[in-house]
Amino acid sequence: MHASRRTFLKQLGSGLAAVSWAPSAVLFAESKATFTALPCSTPEAQGVSSASIQAFFDALATSNHEMHGFVMVRRGHVIAKGWWDPYAPDLRHTLYSMSKSFTSTAVGFAVAEGRLKVTDKVVSFFPDDLPATVSDNLAALTVQDLLTMSVGNEKEPTQAVVKSDNWVRTFLAQPITHQPGTVFMYNSAATYMCSAIVQKLVGQPILQYLTPRLFEPLAIAAPTWESCPKGINTGGWGLSVPTGALAKFGQLFLQKGQWQGKQILPASWIEEATSFKIQQPEPAKPTRPKEQNDWLQGYAYQFWRSQHGAYRGDGAFGQFTIVLPEQETVIAINSESPSMQGQLDLIWEHLLPALRKDATLPANPEAEQRLKSTLSSLALPPLVGKKASSDPAGISGKTYALESNSLGLEKVQFKLEGGECVFTAQAGGKEHVVTCGVGSWVKGETGLPGTPPRLISGGASPAGTPFKIASSAAWKDEKTLEMQWRYYETPHHDFITATFENGTVKIAFVNSMNRMKPNPTDARGVLTGKAV
Repeated sequence: MHASRRTFLKQLGSGLAAVSWAPSAVLFAESKATFTALPCSTPEAQGVSSASIQAFFDALATSNHEMHGFVMVRRGHVIAKGWWDPYAPDLRHTLYSMSKSFTSTAVGFAVAEGRLKVTDKVVSFFPDDLPATVSDNLAALTVQDLLTMSVGNEKEPTQAVVKSDNWVRTFLAQPITHQPGTVFMYNSAATYMCSAIVQKLVGQPILQYLTPRLFEPLAIAAPTWESCPKGINTGGWGLSVPTGALAKFGQLFLQKGQWQGKQILPASWIEEATSFKIQQPEPAKPTRPKEQNDWLQGYAYQFWRSQHGAYRGDGAFGQFTIVLPEQETVIAINSESPSMQGQLDLIWEHLLPALRKDATLPANPEAEQRLKSTLSSLALPPLVGKKASSDPAGISGKTYALESNSLGLEKVQFKLEGGECVFTAQAGGKEHVVTCGVGSWVKGETGLPGTPPRLISGGASPAGTPFKIASSAAWKDEKTLEMQWRYYETPHHDFITATFENGTVKIAFVNSMNRMKPNPTDARGVLTGKAV
């Protein structure tokens, strides 16, 4: 992964002629039909070997990539799709920076409707939020510079921006050291500014603006998008849609803006938005040759150029929409991976060679059945341990009073019965209950303080907002109970260890992002309590 992208992950996160454009608003019903308008087919019928796709899944199974959802589309047909339980096709999934490609598309609609040109100056939209002195570089900054991550900031401004009440004003106040358009630096706040500009022009957040133009025609039901304190969608992150929505979004781009026989986005914009615009600087200590680094193939309008003539939108931990025009293929992925380049490497190794030009391949019932069986049985295993259904520490039903802690939790209780572990925490007179399956996942919701884990604070839901959760528990030994809580509409989970000894409990949290590090720690600290 390119250095600027890694820095963002650690810290968090040419004009078209204006034309008259009136995209149709195709209403849709709330539905679990994630693949509306994308017919299914066998791989061989679309010229792809089932065995090659199986090899990809076999490689995933022995890798350290935690996958949540996968959809592969060839020639407009879904040829492989699967979700790792407890993730599922009808569930939304946080996209992180994959959101940026949707924000770029909102700009594309505004350009197509004659509301905007990418050569427009950013300062022209926000006269009331400008700094006292407007530098020459700020005055020169264009929408295109925002789209191409070439603002010219010396330091990525997103952290400063999201800590303020007025994100636009804070962004415009940041120094611009380099001439805009000349130096690439990953910049999520720049994407937020694209969202703010479109909202300024159309009078509504881009989620609402895109609904009749993009989400409804593609039958993408109930997308959500986080917002800043001013009600502007965060743009560079915060969009949540199902995996299948990414596949359809990619297919729309592969089809040059056509959907079901209608041109809903101009083909000229698709070409403009996905073609090379600026080169990323090479890292000081490269880990691989430039031609094999998918973060050094150039950047477009919130899309990355990729190896093999492909392009993609992507988000932290492996949220992908990969478009391979030459191979007539789209691949959509949701995951929590420690190496996004590693995921792409597996695609280039196993799936790319399978995308032959043959119209069809001979049917292979045995390989097709094996792949079908694999896809239907994908699952992330629940915790397993010793004496999983017993109570070796004698803690069931006991209440523990906690010492003062960062989460504001006052008491906790563990109850083991009926093959479940029920964890209850009290805070401010409110109970938060998480039911964990013993050897299985139990689904529920929780608004427990400190959950779920996030990469970036900007746009976070108010404290106490309930999130969907799937949980399991197991005894590690006679004194140690482990729990895993999966927030399955996000990439992340929490790993909780409760240690019982002499009437006391110590509860340690480690989120899945930190567990990827050599020496994982967690800002929530260790909760300590005594039995009441």
